[in-house]
Amino acid sequence: MKKVLLVTLVACGVSGMSTAYASDDKCSVPLSEWQPREALQQKLEKDGWTVKRIKTDDGCYEAYAIDEKGRRVEVYFNPKTFDMVKMKVED
Repeated sequence: MKKVLLVTLVACGVSGMSTAYASDDKCSVPLSEWQPREALQQKLEKDGWTVKRIKTDDGCYEAYAIDEKGRRVEVYFNPKTFDMVKMKVED
């Protein structure tokens, strides 16, 4: 029983780690291929967002904004494609 539990815990830990690495890969873009931060801001504002701040974090653009639904959000974007990598909605 203990061996089954241990194997299950290890498997869950490994799968969780692979998910974390997968999201990191989405921002593995050479600096020479990054689009300007201002272009991301313009895109978000065109989509109805109010951008408070955009910075870089772990190879991604990190935006603090109010989205089109009026929610305060913290969102990570791929700096080349502007694809959303991760989003946190603040309470």
